[in-house]
Amino acid sequence: MLFAAALCIALSGCNVTLTPWTRPAAVSTPPAAINSVTLDQYRDAVARRIVERNPSYVLRGTPQAMLRSLVVVSFTVDANGRVVQSSVYRTNGDNEAESAALASLPRAAPLPEPPGKLLNGRGQLELFEDWLFNDDGKFQLRELASPQAQTID
Repeated sequence: MLFAAALCIALSGCNVTLTPWTRPAAVSTPPAAINSVTLDQYRDAVARRIVERNPSYVLRGTPQAMLRSLVVVSFTVDANGRVVQSSVYRTNGDNEAESAALASLPRAAPLPEPPGKLLNGRGQLELFEDWLFNDDGKFQLRELASPQAQTID
């Protein structure tokens, strides 16, 4: 049968090129994936520094089921770990929570120095973090947050 197929191809004037199978090259991890792991590690280090430097504002334990506020802050860190810009990115309009979230960044300064491969062309890195507030005004950062309570007390 194979001979018949080969003869048919030869008689039809088709050019067929057979190439031997070769083992594919080793797959390397793309730079974006490496940066993602590094970024996750850096975000964790930043969150830990914010918590460490703001102990009286940090909620210990389980956040309540219905949070008072969720504040998303955008902030830019330079190569030395200085916060060069910060602003509220998203909020429910709770001015006290917004102020507390923004004020926690300078208290944590300087933040850990970001790995060079994460910096943009200006030598900076933009991050986002979520501040989760209980009714008492204390917060957890989403990066380190405990699971919320399941029932409203």
